[in-house]
Amino acid sequence: MSGMRKNKPKTVLVAGGAGFVGSHLCDALLAEGHAVICVDSFLTGAVENVAALENHPRFRLVEHDICQPLRIRERVDEIFNLACAASPPRYQADPAHTLMTSVVGTANLLELAEKNGATFLQASTSEVYGDPQEHPQKESYRGHVNCTGPRACYDEGKRAAETLCFDFLRAGRVDARVTRIFNTYGPRMQSDDGRIVSNFIIQALHGKPLTIYGTGEQTRSFCYVSDLIAGLLALMRVKPNPRTPVNLGNPGEFTVLELAQLVLEHIPTGSPLQYVPLPEDDPQRRRPDISRARALLDWEPKVPLEEGLVRTIEWFSAFEDRNKPRRGKRRTVARGARPSRQGAREYQHVSG
Repeated sequence: MSGMRKNKPKTVLVAGGAGFVGSHLCDALLAEGHAVICVDSFLTGAVENVAALENHPRFRLVEHDICQPLRIRERVDEIFNLACAASPPRYQADPAHTLMTSVVGTANLLELAEKNGATFLQASTSEVYGDPQEHPQKESYRGHVNCTGPRACYDEGKRAAETLCFDFLRAGRVDARVTRIFNTYGPRMQSDDGRIVSNFIIQALHGKPLTIYGTGEQTRSFCYVSDLIAGLLALMRVKPNPRTPVNLGNPGEFTVLELAQLVLEHIPTGSPLQYVPLPEDDPQRRRPDISRARALLDWEPKVPLEEGLVRTIEWFSAFEDRNKPRRGKRRTVARGARPSRQGAREYQHVSG
């Protein structure tokens, strides 16, 4: 990749590391030979996502809410901030905490990065573009966000987090980088998180109607998780700092109806479509312009939607099979489901 060098082993902190994207990032960093400190509050992350890493000699799991200052005993070289609920039902469940996670939590991690001289990557979102009036969305577009609506806790929180990152960068305090992530899907998504891919797959597997919000003509662009991870690593390591947000997503654009039809082709349970009203402030079109990522990172997604969807369906099918109630046995916590607080404590290795 352009501007990249062979990586020496580092100590990397991943906030939100037990979440869907965060757990895949932890896997990738360990595969590169780095030591990983996974920090998660388990409000939406799952112990099961990182349980296989429990005994890895270079992995440590810390249960912590980044709204509170974080103390880490070892020196940290890189910090990835992925710590925030990303699906509307989850982030709207406690909107004040969602906002504070993006603002106070990001400030706490930036201060930790400054103390350690660590490179910092903020996972922002395509939601900063709101219901966009520019299509496709370039990083120069300033967005069309309802700052008092039900999605504002997430949208405005992420916009404020970007501001903090660039303020620290301009002041020479932290080498901060910002990516705007578009819709991502793949194994370890939570089955009840309300996102369109997981919703359709679970509904189809159970033979239930696929819920179509609005007309279904609204569009989204879907990036498979392995492609996103490659982009995150490229942005963290590229030299020099791009000093600008970078979109990461798949520019392929599909209507909601097209996605539903594709799911039903691979899960032919005969599920009908059920139309319901469109949620407030739901964007009508969403597609990233990734020219900047191509130029700066030599990055673009490689996994086409149908291929990634098949992998995701296979994972969810196995997930459903693993967690079917067995006669005479108590059902265990589903992989990808929210664990109990006690369950989280059983896996953590608290830092000093």
